[in-house]
Amino acid sequence: MIETERLGKRYGALQAVDDLNLCVAKGQVLGLLGPNGAGKSSSMRMIAGFLLPSSGRARVCGHDVVRDPVPARRALGYLPEGAPSYGEMSVREFLLFIARVRGLRGIPRNRRLDEIVALLQLQSVLEQPIETLSKGFRRRVCLAQALLHDPPALILDEPTDGLDPNQQREVHALIRGMAHDRAIILCTHALNEVRTVCNRVAILSNGKLRAEGTPAELEAQSRYHGAVSFQAPTNALLRELLARLPEVDSVEVDAGDGRVTVFPRPGKYILGEVQRLLEAQHVHVEELQLERGRLEDVFRRITEHPAPAKAA
Repeated sequence: MIETERLGKRYGALQAVDDLNLCVAKGQVLGLLGPNGAGKSSSMRMIAGFLLPSSGRARVCGHDVVRDPVPARRALGYLPEGAPSYGEMSVREFLLFIARVRGLRGIPRNRRLDEIVALLQLQSVLEQPIETLSKGFRRRVCLAQALLHDPPALILDEPTDGLDPNQQREVHALIRGMAHDRAIILCTHALNEVRTVCNRVAILSNGKLRAEGTPAELEAQSRYHGAVSFQAPTNALLRELLARLPEVDSVEVDAGDGRVTVFPRPGKYILGEVQRLLEAQHVHVEELQLERGRLEDVFRRITEHPAPAKAA
């Protein structure tokens, strides 16, 4: 439903996006990750039709965004970076304006407007000028305009920026609820948001796609995958005994909270032998955890030392 094929964007000598190939199917929420300047916003603006590609192509629900722009934009809801709107308009005026632009009229327009206002809890600010709203409310108003025409494809750039934890949870639930019959690209810096909402992840760096897969597949590439961590009083002898276990690669102690992490050799399962050693040494463990891997660890490794794209 959202597809890019060798999509590229050049600003003078800068290649901001380079040969980007993405495919987002119905039912998928793709988390688009990358450091600042990685090419995320340029990619989304090209898919949304706000930027002309320098090379390649993008399609929304089968419509080429350059050759067939109007049907492509009809099929897409877009929440841009910064949640732009018309500050002098009230929330009601702005949403009615968007409804007219989207071709909504009469009773269907009013019914849809009521649904979106209730969904994003905008009742209390409907008559208020947008420029007087808090950052969180402005974000919700711009999200409302993206959803107003009930599009099959969505691009959401930092949808929870400025929202409090309760509002973030509500938006996450909203995205999950919409995802079963839509294709959604979600750009965020919050990795916990990716785990909560997304079922696929793509990581960009220096304009190139560096990794793509499910969150679990990417976490499996982390050095923490299969590691065992625990909170307990330790000493040098215990750390040395742990490090001597045949399938253990290394042992690290967090300087802040003293949490111990035991890393396995590649492909090894060490939970049982770590647990047996701790019991034999009569170590009282408050918490013992088998790590599934850390997305932030993979993100840091890929973006600090970018390598050719790797599909999980």
